[in-house]
Amino acid sequence: MLNMADGVARLGELAEHPVVATLARVFADAGRDLAIVGGPVRDALLGRTTHDFDFTTDARPDEILALVKPVSSVQWDVGRAFGTIGAKVQGEQVEITTYRADSYDGVTRKPTVEFGDTLEADLTRRDFTVNAMALRVPARTLVDPTGGVEDLLAQRLRTPIDPAVSFGDDPLRMLRAARFASQLEFTVDPETLDAIAELRGTLEIVSPERVQAELVRLLQTDDPVRGIRVLVETGLMEEFLPEIPALRLEVDEHHHHKDVYEHSLTVLRQAIELEHRRHPGDAPDVPLRLAALLHDIGKPATRRLEPGGGVTFHHHDVKGARMARKRLQALRFDAATTTVVSRLVELHLRFFGYAEGAWTDAAVRRYVRDAGDELERLHILTRADVTTRNKRKAQRLASAYDDIEARIVALREQEEIDSIRPELDGNRIQEVLGLKPGREVGEAYRFLLDLRLDEGVLGEDEAEKRLREWWAARG
Repeated sequence: MLNMADGVARLGELAEHPVVATLARVFADAGRDLAIVGGPVRDALLGRTTHDFDFTTDARPDEILALVKPVSSVQWDVGRAFGTIGAKVQGEQVEITTYRADSYDGVTRKPTVEFGDTLEADLTRRDFTVNAMALRVPARTLVDPTGGVEDLLAQRLRTPIDPAVSFGDDPLRMLRAARFASQLEFTVDPETLDAIAELRGTLEIVSPERVQAELVRLLQTDDPVRGIRVLVETGLMEEFLPEIPALRLEVDEHHHHKDVYEHSLTVLRQAIELEHRRHPGDAPDVPLRLAALLHDIGKPATRRLEPGGGVTFHHHDVKGARMARKRLQALRFDAATTTVVSRLVELHLRFFGYAEGAWTDAAVRRYVRDAGDELERLHILTRADVTTRNKRKAQRLASAYDDIEARIVALREQEEIDSIRPELDGNRIQEVLGLKPGREVGEAYRFLLDLRLDEGVLGEDEAEKRLREWWAARG
C-alpha cells in the first residue's frame, strides 16, 4: 500500500539528487520551467529504485541544448525533431523534452509533433495517469492533473483522457497497458480494457519494431504472465502473436488433454523462477522466455484425436520451431534471437525419453552437441516444462534431469564434451584417403564425428585405422 508521507519524503530525496539539483538551478537561472516527469515520479511514490532522469520544460530544443552544454560531458540530439535533447550530467544519462501536444493521425506510424506551452497539457497527452505526474524543481511541487496518485493507491491503470482517444493517438499504448500491468502488478481499468478490445485492429499502423520492443519489455518483467493475459483476453495478442491465443484448444467430453495455453504460461513462470535461482542477478533472459512462451505453438496444427479419447501432437516440436522462426522474423527480431528461440523449441522434447530409460554416453554427447551454446537454456526450459500435478511423476522427471546434468558434468571433465570434434580434421581426411575437397570428405567427417560421439576419445591412430576400414568397406 502506498504511504503518502513516505512518498513525499522520497520525492524530496529525488529533488535533492545532485543531477536534478544542478539542472534545476541552470533552468531556473534562465527563467525556464523544469520538472521531473513520468516514471521517476511514479517510482519514487511507490518506493521503487529508479535510474531514469526524464525531464520536461517549456524551453525549446535549441535552448535546452545550450543550457545543458556547460554542465554536461556529452550531449546528443537524435530526438530533436520530437523535442528531446539527451545529455550526460555528472555521469548520469538524462533526457529533457519540450512540452508536447503531439498526436497521431490514425493512418501513419509517426506522430505529428506540436510543442506545448504548459506542463498540465503535456501531462494529459501521456499514456497512463500514473505516468502523468510531474515534480516541479526546484520548487518541489507535485503536479497531478489526472488523478495519478489516486490510481497508484488503487493499483489501477487508466488513461488520462478517454481511452479511445488516447489509444487512437498511439495504439502502442494498448501494449504498454499490458506491460505496466506486469511491471507494476496493477490491474487495468475496465473502460480501458474495453477500449483495447474495440481498437485492437489499429495496432496495424504501428511498426513491427515498436511492437517487438514493447513485447521484449513485457517479457523482461518478473511476471509477464499478468500482461500476457491482458493481451489475450482483450484480443490484442491476435494482432501480432496469434499463436498464443491459438493454444486455447477446445477439449470435448471424449478427448482430454492438458490446457496448452495455461501450461505454456506456467512453463514461462517456472522458467523465470529457475532463471533467477540458477543465475541470480543476471539480466532477464529474453530468448529463454520467448522459447518458454512459444515452445508448444506447434500443438494446434499437429493435434490428432485418437480413438478411445487419446490426443496426440506428433512432431509439434519441429512444426513449432518453424512457426516460431516465421513469427519472430515478422516481428523483426534479430537473427541470433530468432535462431536461439527456434532451436530451443525444436529441442524441448529431447530429454523426455531419458526418464524412461538411461541413455548411453553417446546419447548424452549427442544431446550436448545438438544443444551447443544453448545447453543451459535447454536445461532450464526442459525443467520448466514439467507442470504435472502428479508429485511422483514430477519428482521422477526432476531426478532424471539431475542425473543427466551430473553425467554431462562428468563427461565434460573426462573429454571436454563442449568441443567434440573428430580426431582428424578435413585436411587430414584428404591426406589419409587421397581425396580432394568435396562431398566425400564431408561424409568421412560425419563418420568420424559419429564414431567420436558413440565411443568417446579413440586417439588419432585408431581414428585413422577406422577411417581406412570405413572407406574400404564403401568399395
